[in-house]
Amino acid sequence: MSTIRIQPLTAQAFAPYGDVLDASGAPDKLINQGLCGRYHDRATLDFGPNGRAGISIFKAELRTLPCLLEMVERHPDGSQAFVPMSEHGFLAVVAPDQGARPGRPLAFQTAPGQGINFHRGTWHGVLTPLAGTGLFAVVDRIGETPNLEEFWFEQPYTLEI
Repeated sequence: MSTIRIQPLTAQAFAPYGDVLDASGAPDKLINQGLCGRYHDRATLDFGPNGRAGISIFKAELRTLPCLLEMVERHPDGSQAFVPMSEHGFLAVVAPDQGARPGRPLAFQTAPGQGINFHRGTWHGVLTPLAGTGLFAVVDRIGETPNLEEFWFEQPYTLEI
């Protein structure tokens, strides 16, 4: 079994796979009588020609480290954003595409207050909260056609810090 070392989530390291959703740096503008900073247009949402944006609520079971990564999935027809509804980080696992199969995965630990948006077609692990409620708002594609591909690894990976 191979081990994947979890690294901190940064916009630069995550860029090939998606967008980091956070309030880092100065806000793009102040709104609400100057009492609220707006961090504008932080993610590229993509729902393909036959879908629309939807917001769902996911409640995932908490995990403990080390944990096994047995499979990844992707959504060929739409991006998928995860916005935690608590002040806790979670794991974001991604893998490069190598000829319609995932390559070696990478694992990122988000900081409290960070969310992510997986680009359309990005291989990624399942929702993996490590603390808190496991409650997330998810913005993704709603449509009539299938939008899920799964890949099960012959040998699972161990995720650890």
